[in-house]
Amino acid sequence: MTACPTGIAHTYMAAEKLVQAARSLGHEIKVETQGSIGAENHLSDNDVRDADAVIIAADKDVDRSRFVGKRVLAVGVAEGIRHPEQLLERARSAPVYGGEEGAGAGNGAGAGVGPAPAAGGSGRGKERSVTYKALMNGVSYMIPFVVVGGLLIAISLALGGYPQADGGLVIPDGSFWKHVNDIGVIGFTLMVPVLSGYIAYAIGDRPALVPGMIGGWIANTGSLYDSKAGAGFIGAIVTGFLAGYLVQWIKKIKVPKFARPIMPIIVIPIVATTVLGLFFIYVIGRPISWVFTHLTDWLGGMTGSSAILLGALLGLMIAFDMGGPVNKTAFLFGAGLIATGNQTVMGMCAAAIPVMPLGQGLATLVRRRLYSEQERETGMAALFMGLFGISEGAIPFAAARPAQVIPANMLGGAVAGALAGTTGVTDAVPHGGPIVAVLGAVGGVPAFFLAVVAGSVVTAVTTVVLVDVVERRKGGVAAAGAAVGVGVGVEADVAPVVVGVGAGVGRGGGGGRGRVASRTGVAGVSVPAGHVGASVEEVDGAAADSASVEVADRADGGDGGDGSSDGAGLDEGAGPEVLSGYLTGRTVKTQLVADEKEAAIREMAELVAGTGKVADVDELVRVALAREAQGTTGLGEEIAIPHAKTDAVTAPVVGFARSADGIDWGSPDGTRARLVFLISVPEAAAGDEHLRILALLSRKLMAADFRARLQGAEGEAAILRVLGEIQ
Repeated sequence: MTACPTGIAHTYMAAEKLVQAARSLGHEIKVETQGSIGAENHLSDNDVRDADAVIIAADKDVDRSRFVGKRVLAVGVAEGIRHPEQLLERARSAPVYGGEEGAGAGNGAGAGVGPAPAAGGSGRGKERSVTYKALMNGVSYMIPFVVVGGLLIAISLALGGYPQADGGLVIPDGSFWKHVNDIGVIGFTLMVPVLSGYIAYAIGDRPALVPGMIGGWIANTGSLYDSKAGAGFIGAIVTGFLAGYLVQWIKKIKVPKFARPIMPIIVIPIVATTVLGLFFIYVIGRPISWVFTHLTDWLGGMTGSSAILLGALLGLMIAFDMGGPVNKTAFLFGAGLIATGNQTVMGMCAAAIPVMPLGQGLATLVRRRLYSEQERETGMAALFMGLFGISEGAIPFAAARPAQVIPANMLGGAVAGALAGTTGVTDAVPHGGPIVAVLGAVGGVPAFFLAVVAGSVVTAVTTVVLVDVVERRKGGVAAAGAAVGVGVGVEADVAPVVVGVGAGVGRGGGGGRGRVASRTGVAGVSVPAGHVGASVEEVDGAAADSASVEVADRADGGDGGDGSSDGAGLDEGAGPEVLSGYLTGRTVKTQLVADEKEAAIREMAELVAGTGKVADVDELVRVALAREAQGTTGLGEEIAIPHAKTDAVTAPVVGFARSADGIDWGSPDGTRARLVFLISVPEAAAGDEHLRILALLSRKLMAADFRARLQGAEGEAAILRVLGEIQ
């Protein structure tokens, strides 16, 4: 079984490996694809009943309840490519899954991540940590609440708010837009409990959902533990993990057989919710209240100090937890001083408030390849929320990558606050963001916007640098670890990505044929019946599947060719249509002249430029080489697929060339690249078609006989005939 919302290229490479292994061992197999487009070729109850075993190679939580009573082998996804035959054999002796653990969620793109090896055999394949998977599960479910709630609040303020004499914005009670605003507030209110609940869900499964959500609500409701501010999303992360592990511990307690049916629906939720709630109120909540009180007193003693220092400090606090106790301390401190006539402190806060969502949104635009499609969409929403001073728009990014995003937010917030303090910016209303300046509440508007822009840019640049460094390291580890069958070869798109391979393996006795039921999931792409898919989460987690996504993004790839190529004389309309016409005779070259990677990429860029679809060859080469700097696109098996997503091309174009001696592409398996595909797509390219093409290409290239015929084909026409088999 695989449930992968974003994996593309490696999914189908692993698929072919598993299919080949199943056929060679005489197993019958059925495949269910399950990705962001939903499940296709669904395994019926009869299919599951007739299957003798199930392999789950997943780095996200999947619903295992349908496999109760079946032999279940849980592994990391890389095992699907490296050792498919071994997986099929090992599944025969895997433990029988009893349903006590691991029956977690997993319903589509937003589905969570959970303890993949909780049930069934351990697969020795490296998986992401439970902590990471649980955190990403919570974030994926939280994002819609942040986006919906934040945008509704922003829209209601923009269309239904009335400026006040002091520059504030008020929505009249009982009005249509007030009701819209209230709905948005509800979305924001639910955001924190949902984050906590689905972190818990990924760890402890369904019994942990209620204590996780209620714990998150308690964490966000400071009045329950005598604090003027709740613990915010950081408190929700704490309660989510506490709830999940508490439920796991309670599950291990032996109870009489008659009590087992009511444990997951009554006993465990009630006990866990009560214990967690009281623990937070009496143990965790007290320190939060103490911090809030003493931070306020400490800030009060700094009002006469340097404006730069105070502004930087307030900016740091505003950016730290975005709605948590530290943020609220700074905000309420500034708001309280407005009544005393001191509006400069609120001016510092107002400049820092929009920096986090604006900076994170800007980062998704500056380096799109570092973010998943969902994160890019969230980034656009964050930009909009930032304009209205809704700092919570950055929470999904901070929750997903706290080690990179929170420091970047704080640095940008400090810059904005310090600049506002230095220039004497004032704010007459307890709110922040560009909206208050537009409405006349801010004194020193030019300086205010300078502070906001400077802080946002600092946050964006710092975020990109920190995330890029982490992804480079992960990409290097992934490349080193994926040394069999295929390699990294794809763009590290940094999405919280999860992967798996599924197959139920027949236990045919003697010479009989086994039956295999399997489920494979990929984002936006489906596998025809009869193929098993595996998206490879490269070693150490983030680089691999996130990698497969970006290849997909790049794979809108091409129709082109090069007039200077060996195939320039071929009629593009003649012969088989290859990759939906994106690769033609004019973009095929029988032999590359280049003997090293950079020269080969330039030679192929010039090849596809002959189609007229390349506006700037140098820029195309630069982007492709920049991609290589992030991690090799050598897949192994003598294959390389360099790719670039850039407006240097005006339409998708794919080129293919061979190298007689091979080129050192840094492939994980050490092979030199002899079959090279260049995929180039414009930035605006989107849709499912390029995903389908990449899936077909990736899967077909895993067939050794296909590669051999592609190597041996004489002339462009023969090469096109071989490539025309990609269907």
